Amino acid sequence: MTELSQTTPTASQPAVFVKSSGQGKRMKAMRPFFISVVAIVGGLLLWQLASMYTSSLFLPSVSITWAAALELIGDGTLQQSILASSGRILAGWGAGVLIGVPLGIFMGRFELIRQLLDPYIEFFRFIPPIAFVTLAVIWLGPGELSKIALIFYTTVFIVTLNTIAGVQAVNPLRIRAASSLGAGQWQILTTVILPSTVPFMVTGARIAMGNSFLTVVSAEIVSAREGLGALIWTARNFSRTEWVFVGIITLGLLGYLFDRVLRIATRKLLKRYL
Repeated sequence: MTELSQTTPTASQPAVFVKSSGQGKRMKAMRPFFISVVAIVGGLLLWQLASMYTSSLFLPSVSITWAAALELIGDGTLQQSILASSGRILAGWGAGVLIGVPLGIFMGRFELIRQLLDPYIEFFRFIPPIAFVTLAVIWLGPGELSKIALIFYTTVFIVTLNTIAGVQAVNPLRIRAASSLGAGQWQILTTVILPSTVPFMVTGARIAMGNSFLTVVSAEIVSAREGLGALIWTARNFSRTEWVFVGIITLGLLGYLFDRVLRIATRKLLKRYL
């Protein structure tokens, strides 16, 4: 039932009844969603208007791109491409996170390990994965392993560097306090350093996820028959610009979905550390 609250009247102001309900809060919560919808619709309208003044080969319209998407969905090409690219990204990214997190923790905590591995980290992190595509195919073959290895290469350095930054950002007073209470090196690592580093790990994993999409497209263009990168390359060979747009839009939507799932999962599972 809606409640009515009466303000205190004064000599010059009559009593005013104010309706208090959850409707205002709900509208305020939905406001970002409505703004996003308006922005998307506005972008689509601008795209449609721009396509009216140029050829479909240069800029296909929204309707042509939508028809191409339905065509690719109808014959199963788009679904197969999404599954192929998603599997490669999850495998390479997951392996990179599993290796990068402990590597970053030990490099950040123990100076000797950092001094031994830092030259390699600093050297290889500046070499883009696309430079290793040919070598990956030669060494690992044109199958899935070469593409997963390239995504792993992309991920591991980003996660490692962010984790190192997180370890080095831990307040030394907390470490000394734990040590004065009798905690050993392993206890300090697991109860003080690791929980404090979680936000840095999550940030590194999210950044690495975005870079994994860049890498998978490059790898699939060079040596893949299925995947969103292969779809975009095939579209180029057949002069189907609308297929290119479908592939690009799908990559953006898929990346948005992966990032949202990662954010929700970390918020649920690691809420106490974030």
